[in-house]
Amino acid sequence: MSDLERSVEATLFASEEPMSAEAISTHLGGADVRDALRGLEAHYEGRGIRLVERGRRWQFQTAPDLAHLLRREREQVRRLSRAATEVLAIVAYHEPVTRADIESIRGVQTSGGTLDVLMEAGWVRVAGRREVPGRPVIYATTPEFLSHFGLKSRRELPGIDELKAAGLLDPVDDAFDALLGPDEDPDRPSAEDGAAEEEASHAGED
Repeated sequence: MSDLERSVEATLFASEEPMSAEAISTHLGGADVRDALRGLEAHYEGRGIRLVERGRRWQFQTAPDLAHLLRREREQVRRLSRAATEVLAIVAYHEPVTRADIESIRGVQTSGGTLDVLMEAGWVRVAGRREVPGRPVIYATTPEFLSHFGLKSRRELPGIDELKAAGLLDPVDDAFDALLGPDEDPDRPSAEDGAAEEEASHAGED
């Protein structure tokens, strides 16, 4: 391993956050670190930890097949509601998008709390404002989103054919129910609400 690779390795181990190649280069006095990063990536291939690039930033992470060894038995996984999952997918595939764009695609109003949950998770960020009347806020995904889902970039998101083959688009509601369980979607009326409204309507007709 070259001195430059050792320096890059030490820099990444000491960093609290993933670093871009540019940031590593600046930290090391302007050295060209691209070959060193690729060399380290190959060096750690097959080991217990890997050097990976996520959203143009580099970091060490546990090998996927060993992640279960480090997971706490009592770890509570935060599950997204169906509404939040839909919004996250829309942002990922169509970014940058406004709230109006999201509502147009979903066909229902989207509560501000749904976007807040995604921003608190670190997966969605405010990316500025669209230069149209009213200058609405636009949203985009974050490097943390790519890292969490193991993507180097948004180009690695599955295509429409892959989603259909996985049963995630046909039908959408059944797929989300199967994936996420019986979580309620706060943005949509429940079946019970619809039945109650229909019963009340018939009662009024009588």
